[in-house]
Amino acid sequence: MDSTPQGESLPTHVDKHSPYTYLDKGFEILITPTPNTQTNVMKLFLDTAIVSDIEERVSTGLIDGITTNPTLIRKSGRDPWNVYRDIFKLGVKDLSIEVVGESSSTLVKLAMNVYENYGNVATIKLPCTTEGVKACKYLTNIGIRVNMTLVFSVSQAIMCSLAGATYISPFIGRMDDNSLNGLDLIKHIGTIYRSQQIKTQVLAASVRDVQSVAKAFEYGADICTIPPKVFDSMCSHVLTDAGLEKFKEDANF
Repeated sequence: MDSTPQGESLPTHVDKHSPYTYLDKGFEILITPTPNTQTNVMKLFLDTAIVSDIEERVSTGLIDGITTNPTLIRKSGRDPWNVYRDIFKLGVKDLSIEVVGESSSTLVKLAMNVYENYGNVATIKLPCTTEGVKACKYLTNIGIRVNMTLVFSVSQAIMCSLAGATYISPFIGRMDDNSLNGLDLIKHIGTIYRSQQIKTQVLAASVRDVQSVAKAFEYGADICTIPPKVFDSMCSHVLTDAGLEKFKEDANF
């Protein structure tokens, strides 16, 4: 039997901040919601340059940012600036755009070009090299977000934090490919950052499966950037599918 309410309009916005009245057994009770002051929450970024993949998943409201790199851009088969423009138009609030150069001055020049086009939406992705760290220090001093990428050691994470990086991106999957333990690196960095009260956020990258997402957050990652297929898998489980089929059967008895 279909018990769906007929002719009722569903709310499009719930005000969780203003006082409201709750009717309980004939008595009106004024409720004043407690503001949610939690700031240290897990976030998911999507790691792709395929605009259609981004559009479909950003609409869930669960994606807080997008990360790209030259390899992902090349796989898209499109001009980088057209890709960035289309992602920008989707209303993404945090878009990591990587710049490539040999010297810190070149990296800064390219970063400023990106910033002039995309403003506060742009997070500049820099390599964790001496020149990259120098460029990071300059950019963060003038208020531009920086994501230090290709981080493979605790010492690199320390240097990036001293340069004021907004994010560091340890590549856990790539470490695993080379017989190193990427998740252990997340744990070690997280421990040091917490003990030293470092503001730089740990953005776990090169994440290959949902189990690694869970472990990365357990070990102290602030953000995981994941490919679309991993994002899709996070809501799936064989037992959920089986249970749903059973519920469907019983709902139509």
